[in-house]
Amino acid sequence: MVETVAPVWCGLDGDQWGLDHGTWSVLAHVYPQGDIPVVQLSINALKPLDFHVDLGRRLAPLRDRGVMILASGNVVHNLRRIEWNRPDAGFDWAERFDNAVVEQLAEDPANILRVTDHADYERAVPTPDHFIPLLYIAGLAAQSGEAMEPLVRGYAMGSLSMTCYGVGTDLGCKEGDGAATVPEDVPPDQTNI
Repeated sequence: MVETVAPVWCGLDGDQWGLDHGTWSVLAHVYPQGDIPVVQLSINALKPLDFHVDLGRRLAPLRDRGVMILASGNVVHNLRRIEWNRPDAGFDWAERFDNAVVEQLAEDPANILRVTDHADYERAVPTPDHFIPLLYIAGLAAQSGEAMEPLVRGYAMGSLSMTCYGVGTDLGCKEGDGAATVPEDVPPDQTNI
């Protein structure tokens, strides 16, 4: 990976930091046996947002070498405004911002940072840590020219969007059900995501 992103520096921390919850909480469902090699990319919050889009572009060639690239997070992630009594609902501002992101990614993922001018951005993204993973995938889609599509759509506790995206997949959301279909070749014990 180091040579792929050069001249951007990317180093390996093999013994000081394990996988964080953004990685293991997703992979535990997708690969419960833990039988695949994983390299987690840490977010450098000191870098501007466009740095992360560019890094996603630089990562795109890894896919040609059989590397699956996942980015987790919640595009809308405002823990200060959670309402526990709304387990499957989103506030109007959360839905507006999430829909704006879906639209921007469908039309022009290379310019995903346009959504930072959206009226609901600051409320939907009070801190960038859950927004930045989306930027890697947007950069990857921009580089590859492949479409980005929502795999899962939904909201939780008013202020969280559960929307996640795929690039170059054919697993898109079915109309009305809010979730992508699971490929037939995925064993049943791996579909409990």
